[in-house]
Formats: sequence, structure tokens, C-alpha cells
Amino acid sequence: MLHKLKSRALALIAGTAVAATMAVTGASAQDKEPIKIGFAMSLTGPLAANGKMSLVAMQVWEDDINAKGGLLGRPVKLVYYDDQSSPAQVPSIYTKLLDIDKVDLIVSGYASTQIAAAMPIAIQRKKLFVSLFGTGVNDTFHYPKYFSMIPNGPTPKPAFTRGFFKVAEQQKPKPQTIAIAMADAEFGRNACEGAAENAKDSGFKIVYNKAYPPSTADFSPIVRAVQALNPDLFVVCSYPLDTVGMVNAMHEVGFTPKMWGGAMVGLQATVFKTKLGPLLNGVVNFETWLPVKSMEFPGSMDLLKKYQARAQAAGADPLGYYMPVWAYAYLQVLGDSIAATKSLNDDTLADYLHKTTFKTVVGDVKFGKDGEWTEERTLAAQFQNIKGNTVDDFRDPTKTEVIIYPPQFKSGDVLYPYEKAK
Repeated sequence: MLHKLKSRALALIAGTAVAATMAVTGASAQDKEPIKIGFAMSLTGPLAANGKMSLVAMQVWEDDINAKGGLLGRPVKLVYYDDQSSPAQVPSIYTKLLDIDKVDLIVSGYASTQIAAAMPIAIQRKKLFVSLFGTGVNDTFHYPKYFSMIPNGPTPKPAFTRGFFKVAEQQKPKPQTIAIAMADAEFGRNACEGAAENAKDSGFKIVYNKAYPPSTADFSPIVRAVQALNPDLFVVCSYPLDTVGMVNAMHEVGFTPKMWGGAMVGLQATVFKTKLGPLLNGVVNFETWLPVKSMEFPGSMDLLKKYQARAQAAGADPLGYYMPVWAYAYLQVLGDSIAATKSLNDDTLADYLHKTTFKTVVGDVKFGKDGEWTEERTLAAQFQNIKGNTVDDFRDPTKTEVIIYPPQFKSGDVLYPYEKAK
């Protein structure tokens, strides 16, 4: 009896010791200092529609990676501040992230203007910098630790409008003349510089090529000036509020070129789609991803479901067809690099990013010169058959936003000329 009692007592002590050890181990793993990834993001101001949906997707990634045990045995924590859509706010935010918050790594916020404003800090501090939707930002810096999550490929400036021109040059009779209007800011200038290159390559005569101030509110004078020249094609490189103003002006003035659109930011976000509704019919514009069969990459539709479940509470785009896959993917490549190299060293990670093909929710990603993709995959899509101004009018892009370029992702045919689609 005494022997049995001793055995039970020893077993109890041993069990308690094991439990205590497990508790300490679990606590120490839980209490480990998180890997902090810092960034600025536009959560208010004109870029907020895209900034908010990017942040929601990034938080989905954060939860997904932490559910798998984090990275290097440590949890991951996103540290971010609202840059209010103002490039002037960006440098001080990144300085604070590095000096006060002591983040381990930095990534960019959304948009070329914000990324360009952060680049000098990243370069000065010799930090790895993975960016989200910057157009040709590294063309002047040639910074070797910069990597761009945008499907524009090795020639990012022409990529936004390449599909527009490829489709236009196939029409019969072939269009002859083109007008180009752009916002006088980072993205507008870069994208329309590329549009001018494309126009030359396609053999179109440029009859108008002018920038307008970012503060422009009335676009009717611009549209009337272009209409007076009667070009076959009209390409616009604009920011969200400009885009809305330009679409409205086209209808107010009654200008109907054979094809128009190009590189208008904003038309990818549901808030602007529903605002304009049927006024969008016939517009041919750039896209980067849509939930169609040809673009269902591993994990993309699962991410979309998780995003949509959170979107309303976050005040973000209810559909999330534009930024979420990209915002998730740019953290995917960073996380995969940390896991593979078992390092947070900026040089080590940059070296790995340069030589690796990543499997992501936007498909295979390989970075080339200046951190751009080695292969271009920007889309051209046309708005068709839109009846109203509700979210449901845009829920099924196979009916209302048809991919017309490139051929491998095509989901429908262009309606040409514009008057026919309008």
C-alpha cells in the first residue's frame, strides 16, 4: 500500500514538473518579442479607399502567419500610421518607425507618391524596402534593396496602358490619332510618359499631351480642348478624384472618341464604381487582378473570403477585387524570405528576394532589375452592361468588367467604338 502511495506521489510530482515545464515553454514562446514590420498607409484622404483595403488584407496575413506560429519562433506585429494621403507626412512616419518604434523591417504604403517620399529614408538607413503599387519609383534611385509588388514588369511606365494600345491597334480601320492628359504628379507623369511611348510604338499621332494641376476640380475645359482636336483615342493618367471628374466631364461635354480610358486610378475601387455606375460603360482601363477563372491563383479566393468577412467592420471596400491580393502578396514574399533565410538582416533578405521565384496569391512572382517583376502582367479591362449604382452591379466582373488583354487572361471581347458600348 505504502509502495503504491509513493509511486502515485512520484507520478504526480513528475506530471506537475512536466506541466510546469510546458507552461514555462509556452509562456516564453508567447512572450517572445514580436518581429515588427512598420509602414505608413493612407487611411484618410483621397487614397484611403485603396489604403484601407490594403490594410485589411495585411491584417489577414498577420493573423494567418501568427496562426502558423509566426516567423523564427516569434509572433509578427504590424506597426503602422495614417499618412493621410499626404507624401509630406511619410518621411517623419518612417523616421518614427525606425527610431522610436524600433521596427525590424519596413514596407511601403500604397501609391507611387507615398513610396517615392519614403525611398530616401530607406536608402539612407540601408533598409530592405518592398513596395506596394509604385510605378517606376526606382528608375532614378536604382536602389538594390528595393522590390516592387506590382505586375508592371521590367518596363513599368508603359505597362499601365500597353493593353489599351494593343487592343486599339487591332481595330479596323485602325485609329490614327490620340490625346493624352495626365495629373501633374508622380503616377500621372510616369504612366503617361509610358503612354506616349506606347503611342509611338503603335504608330499613333499624338495631337495633345498635357498635364493638369493636381488641384484641378473642373475637367470640362480639358475635355473640350481635346474634343476640339477630335482624336480617335484619349488616354488619361489620373488619381481617384480626378478620374471621377474626368468621367463626369466626358458625359457632360458629350465627347465620344473611338476608345478612351488608360491609366485612371480609382475605377478599381467599388466606391468609385458605384458612384459612376453606367457612366463607366465603354471605358477601357488598366486592371491588375479580378476574380475570374483564369486568375484564381493558390489562396487568392480564400483570401478574398477572409477579406470580405472583415471589410464592413473596417470601413473598407466591400468587394476587395483590387488591392487585397497584392497587399497580402507583398507580405507573403517578405515572410517567405524570412522563413527561408532564418534572418531579419536586410542584405540577406534582399539577396534572397533577388534570386527566388515566389508562389503567392497573385501567382508566381520573380523580381528583376531595379526590383520590378521580370515579366509584365498588367491587364486591360472594359466596363460593359452596367445597369445601376449598387455593389451588386459590380459583384460579377465576368459580366460588367471584361478582361480584354492579355490573351491568356481574356474573359471577353472589346465593344468598339466607345459609342457602341456607351
